[in-house]
Amino acid sequence: MGKKYHLFEVFGIELEYMLTNTKTFKVAPIVDALLTKKNGKLTGDIENGEIAWSNELVAHVVELKTNGPTSNLDGLSELFHKNIIEINALLESLDVNLLPTASHPLMNPLTDTSLWKHSYSEVYALYNKIFDCKGHGWSNVQSTHINLPFFNDEEFEKLHAAVRVILPLIPALCASSPVLEGKNTGFKDTRLEYYKTNQKEIPAMTGMVIPEDVFNKKDYNSVIFNPINKAIKPFDTDNILEHHFLNSRGAIARFDRNAIEIRLVDIQECPKADIAICVLIIEVLKLLVNLDLATLSNQKNWKNTALFPILNDTIKDAENTVISNLDYLQIFGIEKEATAKEVWQHLYNLAKPNINKSHYEALELILEKGTLSTRILNALNDDLSETNIKKIYTDLANCLADNRLFS
Repeated sequence: MGKKYHLFEVFGIELEYMLTNTKTFKVAPIVDALLTKKNGKLTGDIENGEIAWSNELVAHVVELKTNGPTSNLDGLSELFHKNIIEINALLESLDVNLLPTASHPLMNPLTDTSLWKHSYSEVYALYNKIFDCKGHGWSNVQSTHINLPFFNDEEFEKLHAAVRVILPLIPALCASSPVLEGKNTGFKDTRLEYYKTNQKEIPAMTGMVIPEDVFNKKDYNSVIFNPINKAIKPFDTDNILEHHFLNSRGAIARFDRNAIEIRLVDIQECPKADIAICVLIIEVLKLLVNLDLATLSNQKNWKNTALFPILNDTIKDAENTVISNLDYLQIFGIEKEATAKEVWQHLYNLAKPNINKSHYEALELILEKGTLSTRILNALNDDLSETNIKKIYTDLANCLADNRLFS
């Protein structure tokens, strides 16, 4: 275990992108070729200054992440963008580029999925054997992960309480997966609709997505990790899976590195939007942790059975979700029924003084024009022909290349 940090002292941000062929628009399972081009030989991880690159479960997804913890969120958008420019340049001769958003709108996972065949391949092969990873919930999901440190049980208690109550609102800020296999799915956050059930063979792994109300390491082990280990045992006869990785809730405790990782954020059209969303979520968590919004006991009292229905609604309708649970709204100082968009507007107004001005444009665009899912559907304008989908998503790829917002 590395150095331990206090609450909000440092952050870790991870962004996942898919590789697509610029001529056919199909996913391009050549992350190994990309990493080899960059490094001269194939390795699963490459340190590129302040940003690191790595492979994922499937061969068409590359992850960019802060190379270790960082205390500076405000310069991160440019750092990630610099790496995106470099990756696109490396891929250009292969007729491939990076595509943003949380799902490829035309991918057929049954025919287009290739698993990573190099490092960790035995782990991925076992996952595939248990869950059959040729499905949208496995092979067509790109997300942003936010890693937040805690120093000890006391800090874990505060952070976990705050994270749990904010999770149901996250899709209302960042849903970006409205189209699968050329169809409007009816869910603004289709990635999370699949996320809920893609490990149905072993329900202990995902639980209710919202973690249980446990607030120290001992209880977390007995309520979450131990049932996971017990459930996986018959499948993992060679003991190659590790419970920190098996826990697939929407926020997971990593006691091996004293951090909570939030996993419900859909990736956006460009790092400018991704980092702005991370900053807003973090600033709202600070308000909760500092008890500026609600008491600790109020935050801790929430059961996942009460939080999950709100998450379920935001997965479907994102910012347009009407939240009628007044007890929940009172956590944030809202007294009457409100849309999720109104809740986020209220939270942004509270957090804005603590947010660097460089993030205002992205956040205000989202609050005014809707989540990226809404903006994609508006741009498609009910024309879900392959030609029109390719046109809109090519625009999105250009937004990523330019670090420009999609409006």
